[in-house]
Amino acid sequence: MASNVEVAGVGPGAFADKKETAQVDIETGSTDIETVPPTYTSDDGAKDDSESINYHTLTWWQAGVVMIAETVSLGILSLPAVVATLGLAPGLITMVFMGFLSLYSGLVMGEFRRQHPWVQSFGDAGEVMGRSIGMGKLFQEVFGWAQTIFVTFVMGSHLLTWTICLNTLTNSAACTIVWGVVGLAVFWVLNTPRTLKAAGYYSFASFASVFTAVMVTMIDVGIEKPIGTTSIEVSRTVGFTSAFLAVTNIAVAFSGHSCFFSIMSELKEPRDWPKALLLLQVCDTVLYIVVSVVIYLYAGPAVPAPALSAAGSPVVRKVIWGIAIPTIVIAGVIYGHVAAKYAFVRLFARTRHLHKRTAVGWLGWLGITAALWAVAWVIAQSIPGFSNLLGLVAALFTSWFSYGIPGSLWLWMHYGEWFSSPRRGALFALNATLVLVGTLLCALGLWASGEAIARDSGTAPWSCESNAAH
Repeated sequence: MASNVEVAGVGPGAFADKKETAQVDIETGSTDIETVPPTYTSDDGAKDDSESINYHTLTWWQAGVVMIAETVSLGILSLPAVVATLGLAPGLITMVFMGFLSLYSGLVMGEFRRQHPWVQSFGDAGEVMGRSIGMGKLFQEVFGWAQTIFVTFVMGSHLLTWTICLNTLTNSAACTIVWGVVGLAVFWVLNTPRTLKAAGYYSFASFASVFTAVMVTMIDVGIEKPIGTTSIEVSRTVGFTSAFLAVTNIAVAFSGHSCFFSIMSELKEPRDWPKALLLLQVCDTVLYIVVSVVIYLYAGPAVPAPALSAAGSPVVRKVIWGIAIPTIVIAGVIYGHVAAKYAFVRLFARTRHLHKRTAVGWLGWLGITAALWAVAWVIAQSIPGFSNLLGLVAALFTSWFSYGIPGSLWLWMHYGEWFSSPRRGALFALNATLVLVGTLLCALGLWASGEAIARDSGTAPWSCESNAAH
């Protein structure tokens, strides 16, 4: 049984001179030497003293709950409208198919990190792949900063949802831009901790929040039928733009992969990753199917996105949005942590500020988180349509981080052995499918989301106009 020596808190900037981590076989005592960054030791950041920061704090169930909190948040709010767009059967089939691909791609990422235990981001993974063709630095920059940009877009979608929530709760008592600024301050303050240790606990509040909110929504629409139920369509004939935008919204619902490497790096026991991943995928897939079907059946084909606005009574709608506040905030904070950690590690690699509680490190963290939330606020004000923003995010980034890149990681790890056995051949076909799905989601999704944004007649960008659903 092999165990990987962890290199805590190591980031991509530390690997100019690669030696790699050692893979030690516990049963035989043999060692398969990979490259280890010479400037780090395996206990960096893990010493038990008042100044050091221990980055390995998550049990597998805490990691699973953290992933549920950051995945089952905004995505679930768009799914009833997705089913209404595609029809019941195509919507459910697409949901199950994308869920399976997401589970498998997460397992591939876990396999890759077992071979390269210092990897903490897609930037690190890109550096490993690119090194084999002499383009490690380029791949590191492209993959790493693309991941950070993607996460920042998701942060923007959380800020947008925050403004919808506050407008609903207050009957649009203030300008939408003002609510965005308030949200920016709230998210930034909650992003001050430098590890995910606390997230393992307050993520329970996030999951309980979104679960309760959608349950209350389902009960309300079941009783009130607020929009009016027409005949349920098992399948529908819709235009390409609407159909593919719906597919990209499903992809967003399973798009937690951008955080996976970061969460793996904070596990106490890296070998427990499959258990944490399975907890996530079982919970999110079951919840997505139940919620989307029930709300669609009772709210009808005109169900809005976010789905929490489907409640008929304004009072109940306010109660539901109030319940949803923790998941809107906490999931956004987790994404903010992932983006900030990558930038922080790049800035302070090879310095004591990375692992020690120094004034410079603390000010650097505060500055990075503030800058990222400011950019997210600009995104939220620039693309005020909820489904349109999720579709654009899916096309630009989810297509690659959840599907295309994990498939490429497997093809890279097993290059030259793709057809060495029937099982390996089947896995090759599965991973080639991941790459194909990622490519199609990106190319066609960009076209569909761009057309949808261009023709959207809803709230104008940078407007005080309320974006609450009525």
